[in-house]
Amino acid sequence: MHETHTGKLKKRIDELGNGAVFIANDFIDIADYETIRKALNRLVCDGKIQRVLRGVYFNPRFSEVLQEYEAPSPHCVAMAIARKFNWSIAPSGSTALNLLGLSTQVPSKWSYISNGPYNSFQYGNIRIEFKHRNNREITGMSYKTALVIQGIKALGKGNVDDAAVFKIRASLSRHEQQELLLDAKPTTVWVYKIIRQICGGI
Repeated sequence: MHETHTGKLKKRIDELGNGAVFIANDFIDIADYETIRKALNRLVCDGKIQRVLRGVYFNPRFSEVLQEYEAPSPHCVAMAIARKFNWSIAPSGSTALNLLGLSTQVPSKWSYISNGPYNSFQYGNIRIEFKHRNNREITGMSYKTALVIQGIKALGKGNVDDAAVFKIRASLSRHEQQELLLDAKPTTVWVYKIIRQICGGI
């Protein structure tokens, strides 16, 4: 392993910051896949980074309050898994509600829809589940659009009140609202009606 590759890799990981979750392909511009994989494994052995799952790594963040290293964000782990397998994913159910700020309850299981096969992963007491959906529900739209659609579906028809509409609207930039209106056209009629309320005024 050429030392300059190791140094470049460690520098990039440091730039990502504590709490970052990554895979070998995230650094493929530095060296070839096998070289990066071996370097990541060496950093694990040296205690510089942690392995969350096979092929998924974490730059640990030390909690001064807890006086221990924090666990990686389940959502960041899910996104890294999606990059590893080249899946398009979007949070669903209670996971979507949590990430949109519509629920403060931490999901017992982090659920995602995916254009890949059904699969689930476990690390510590965290379980991440991917459920296959047809391409129409997930591809050809931005991540934020897919998240909003799944959040609305999780609330259910007739349960999306003004407070939820305002909360979702506040989480979207003007550009994201424009994308949402455009990308979400193929979705269910009742869902799109709510999306129009969210993006009112554009």
